[in-house]
Amino acid sequence: MPDELAPEPAVLTGALIGYARISTAGQNLDRQIHALTQAGCIRVFADKLSGKSADRPELAACLDYLRPGDTLVIPSRDRLARSLADLITLVADLLRRGIGFKSLHEALDTTTPGGLVFHVLAALAEFIANSSSRPPTKTWPPPAPAAANASAGPRR
Repeated sequence: MPDELAPEPAVLTGALIGYARISTAGQNLDRQIHALTQAGCIRVFADKLSGKSADRPELAACLDYLRPGDTLVIPSRDRLARSLADLITLVADLLRRGIGFKSLHEALDTTTPGGLVFHVLAALAEFIANSSSRPPTKTWPPPAPAAANASAGPRR
C-alpha cells in the first residue's frame, strides 16, 4: 500500500493547472480565473454549479488532465471541497499520483518545503478517522445513579 503521507519533491516541474467554481448564476468566475492566471496557470477548468453536487464535470476533466509533476491550483479551499476531510482525501490522491496542490487563499502549497503542514494535517485527520471508528471503552460521563425511591414523587 503506498504511503499517503510520503514527502513529495520540494519543487514539481510540470504545469500549473487551475480549477474554479461558482455556485449560483449571480456569481462571476472572472475574479477566480484572473487569480489563477496571475498565479501562472496555463489552463483553467471551471464549473458553474453548487459544491454540494458530487457531479462536477469540469473538476473530473481537470483531475483527468493532470499529469505527474503538475500542480493543481485553486483560488480557495471551498471552491474544491465541502470539508477538510474531503480536501485531505482529494489532495492525498493527488500526492499519490505525483501531483502538487496549491490553494491561493489559504496559502497551502504541497510543492514547497512548507507543504509539510498539509502532510501533518492529513496524518491528524487519519488519526481522528481511525480513532472515531472504534467503539468507546467507557461511557463518560458515567450515567446518573437511579433515584432511590422514584414512586415517592418530587421532594418538597
